[in-house]
Amino acid sequence: MKARSLRSLCIFIFSLMLASIPIMAWADAGQTKATPPPVTQPLTSEGILAVNLVAALGVSSTNDVIEAETALGDIGITPRNGWIADYPVTPDIVTEVRQSIATAAESKTLSYSREDALKRFDETITGIGLMVRPYSGESAMDNPVNCETYPNPATIITTYNAEGPPIVTYYCPPADYYALYAWVPYPFWWSDFWFPGFFILRDFHRHVFIHNHFVLFSNHFNDIRRHHVFRIDAVDRFRGRTFAGIGVKNSRNFISTGVPRSERTIFNPPRGMIIRSGPATRGPMPMSAPTMRGGGGSRR
Repeated sequence: MKARSLRSLCIFIFSLMLASIPIMAWADAGQTKATPPPVTQPLTSEGILAVNLVAALGVSSTNDVIEAETALGDIGITPRNGWIADYPVTPDIVTEVRQSIATAAESKTLSYSREDALKRFDETITGIGLMVRPYSGESAMDNPVNCETYPNPATIITTYNAEGPPIVTYYCPPADYYALYAWVPYPFWWSDFWFPGFFILRDFHRHVFIHNHFVLFSNHFNDIRRHHVFRIDAVDRFRGRTFAGIGVKNSRNFISTGVPRSERTIFNPPRGMIIRSGPATRGPMPMSAPTMRGGGGSRR
């Protein structure tokens, strides 16, 4: 009788174990499922990126924005138009800096191999909340695709109404806000989701709360002495026709401000200590579906 009871108990326990396997597998799959980016791109400035990069690449231990940008510029690590401290890091800037790091490693101006240097860069980008990866399979599209293909427009409108228009977003802005934005036709990956470009406000000068500090993001830059405001146009910048920042070796291909050392005195004003990497901003609500590739999300 005892043997029969013990056998029944063993069968019952084994059945419970079998029943739990699908649940455990489902939970694991849920943990690894890629999440599309939020309505508002997590923000970090080029200055903050530079400070994190000099540490990650062993170039310097400085926390000063200008010193970090200069140290990187001296070894050829910059966005295409140089470092501009208060400008947000957008997907095209991520790729430009990554390419410059690869070149610096190959030319031995870095102490790391190309693979190690790029690994350190990718970890830095992930650490500041950007899951951006370069994509080179299709040409850029001058105009955004049909906005009707974007997911969950109600979520987007709710975010805009609650938080105001984001500085950078990968999703079509609502109709009432659309004219505020420029479309930058740069294809990229966010994690496993593909986007043909991104939207950025045509004009912005905003303090954003990051790590218990307010960080300035701006495409307006003042020459106080001449009472003149310069504006970085995101589309012109993407096409290589804009003002130069720190690290540009030859400024002849860029728009001249007529101000000596304007890449420092205007576009990179003096800074003190700043924060290290981490979650980028207070998180806006995520989207419920992926991107523009017809439900796609597969890697190429």
